[in-house]
Amino acid sequence: MTTEPVRAGADWLALREPADADARAGELVEELRLQLAPGRVLQVHDLGCGTGSMARWLAPRLPGPQHWVLSDRDADLLPLAVADAPHEASDGSPISLQTEQRDITRLGPGALAGASLVTASALLDMMTTEELRRFVDTCAEPGCPVLITLTVTGRVDLAPADPWDRRFAEAFNEHQRRASPAGRRLGPDALDMAVDGFSRLGLEVLVRPSPWRLGVDQSALTTAWLEGWVGPACEQRPELEEARHSYVRRRLAELAKGRLSVTVHHQDLLARPT
Repeated sequence: MTTEPVRAGADWLALREPADADARAGELVEELRLQLAPGRVLQVHDLGCGTGSMARWLAPRLPGPQHWVLSDRDADLLPLAVADAPHEASDGSPISLQTEQRDITRLGPGALAGASLVTASALLDMMTTEELRRFVDTCAEPGCPVLITLTVTGRVDLAPADPWDRRFAEAFNEHQRRASPAGRRLGPDALDMAVDGFSRLGLEVLVRPSPWRLGVDQSALTTAWLEGWVGPACEQRPELEEARHSYVRRRLAELAKGRLSVTVHHQDLLARPT
């Protein structure tokens, strides 16, 4: 079983970006806007920025001048994060960006000093308990809102149902909780632990659903997701390998006929000072 650090490739991030944008909970952006001080430059730290999809989605939805600091440990992704960067806020104010290569699971005290907003997307489930505790403490330290989107819940709904769905889902969730050199990853348990952590620090926490809804209109992403779901499940439970190819072939045939729909459940979190 692999214990290498998780690395999201640029092709996968580009493929999923439209689905991420459709899924994120716009209601939390409206709540966030109420927290932002008017007339000041918004200093935004985007942690684990990848190719910059969060900035492209969120910055044009917020008013006023903004300066984004995009952080990721993968140096190959950082140039992509600024290549298609947003330039105007919702009211036409300017947006500026800078990048920093750093491991966001190892940020120490003061790392986000001066932040007026901290964001992250699709990363909590890859953390260990200790990494998430340190991450929550670091994000809460500036005393500003924290918006974290697209944390998986472990629930996947496929229609029509198949007798093998549950076994692959259980195995995949076990794989998400697998051991790593830093400890056991949290997988679907991460969101609840983050809510508890921010709440203990005195922040008000709002959680809203942000499901992917996939089907024939997103056939490339649906196919990539299916193969990326079944593969780790078989790695976790090798006995599933015998059923893997027929299951995937059957599901892809349903997709091609427009019969398959998939809902991958996520949740978005907004933690804000009271």
